[in-house]
Amino acid sequence: MVVCVCNAIKEKDLRAAVRDGYDKPSKVYAQLGRKPKCGQCLSFARTIIESEVATA
Repeated sequence: MVVCVCNAIKEKDLRAAVRDGYDKPSKVYAQLGRKPKCGQCLSFARTIIESEVATA
């Protein structure tokens, strides 16, 4: 599933970055070499990050 359309970030990439120790959207996006653009995805990204951290 695509989390961020502006940056073409997929859920699996976001979850992999969280497993690598990045726990905030700004850090995850930076790890993926991108920056949030419109911001529409940030709440969804936070939800995924929290979910991944909780299961780690």
